[in-house]
Amino acid sequence: MFQLDPRLEADTLLLGAFPLSLLLLSKDANYPWCILVPKREGMREIYQLDETDRQQLLDESCLLAETLSDLFGAEKINVATIGNMVPQLHMHHVVRFESDAAWPGPVWGAVAAATYPQQLFAETAARIVAALEPLGLQTEQA
Repeated sequence: MFQLDPRLEADTLLLGAFPLSLLLLSKDANYPWCILVPKREGMREIYQLDETDRQQLLDESCLLAETLSDLFGAEKINVATIGNMVPQLHMHHVVRFESDAAWPGPVWGAVAAATYPQQLFAETAARIVAALEPLGLQTEQA
């Protein structure tokens, strides 16, 4: 049975679910940062998904990346499935700007995670959900 990794659960807010993946918002305020987690038990790598799920993950990823780019005016969207610290298959979508703390390098380890002010975190989550609900994000049964 699928269960979200405890570290992902602790470091994020569940926003909803697409047909394949949970959509999480990172609590790191340095960047708008979402994570897709396919709801499949035991997956560590994309190639382990069957062909249908691989295509669905790519579709969800592209939808999320385009929406985040439009919503935040991104200069670049970084998409990655590192998984060294959290082995459960998950796909990061990080909104990047030339003015961000890690530019032009990767965000991992560049600066300490920043805590969102509570209202800004809620507003950011609400903006993302409002943009994605018409495109298929389910928030009731996440």
